[in-house]
Amino acid sequence: MTDHGGGVRLEGVTKRFGAVTALDGLSLTVAPGEVVAVVGASGCGKSTLLELVCGLLEPDAGTVTGPPAVLMPQRDLLLAWLSALDNAALALRIAGASRDAAREQAQPLFARLGLGGFEDSRPHELSGGMRQRVAFARTLLAGRPVLCLDEPFGALDALTRADLQGWLGEHLGDEPRTTLIVTHDVEEAAILADRVVVLSQRPGRVVAELAVSGARPRGITDAVVLETRVRALEALR
Repeated sequence: MTDHGGGVRLEGVTKRFGAVTALDGLSLTVAPGEVVAVVGASGCGKSTLLELVCGLLEPDAGTVTGPPAVLMPQRDLLLAWLSALDNAALALRIAGASRDAAREQAQPLFARLGLGGFEDSRPHELSGGMRQRVAFARTLLAGRPVLCLDEPFGALDALTRADLQGWLGEHLGDEPRTTLIVTHDVEEAAILADRVVVLSQRPGRVVAELAVSGARPRGITDAVVLETRVRALEALR
C-alpha cells in the first residue's frame, strides 16, 4: 500500500474468496487523523476491509493507498509466557530493540493507559478489559500512522465494554493517528468516531456515510449518539 499523506483511500475495491465476493466496488476515503467506524451485518466484509488497508490481503480489483497500518484484532493474542509490559513492547522487540530498551520505551505509555502497577502481571492474571488495554498499547507501540481496530471490545461484557468505550475515545484524542474501527455496535461507532460508514450486506458496498458532530469522547446518552444510532440503523435496513 503506497503512502497517501497520512490518510487512507480505497477506490473501486473488490475482494473475492473463491465464489464468494466479500467487497464489491467499495470506495472510501479516510482523512489524516480522522477516526472512522465501519458498521454492517456479519459477513459484509468489514474485517476484510481492515486486512486490505493493513496490506494483509490484496484486492482483486481497485486500489488501496495510504501509509503503513497496524491491525488490532478482536482477540488480544497476548503471549501467555510474557509479562504485560513485555507483551506491549513486543512490536519494539520485533523491530530490533533490546528487551530493556523496549520496556523503557513502553513504560510511559503503559502508565498513561491506566496499566501502571500491572507491568509484571501475566495475561491470565488480567481482566478482559486490562488485556485489551495491553493489546491497544502494543498496537500504538508498533508506530504505524494508521490504526485498524477490529471489534476491539466485542468479546467483553456490557459494563466493561461501556467503560472501555469512554477510555478509548479519550485516548484516541491523544493519538494523532488515522483510525479505522470495525464494530457491529452502532452506538459504539457513534461514541468513538468522527464519521460512521455503513456497509450493505455481502458483498459489502458503502450505503451511507454519517458525520458525527461534537468532540470526543461522547457518552451513550448524548443527543448526537442517539441521532447517529437511528440514522445508522435506518441505513442498515
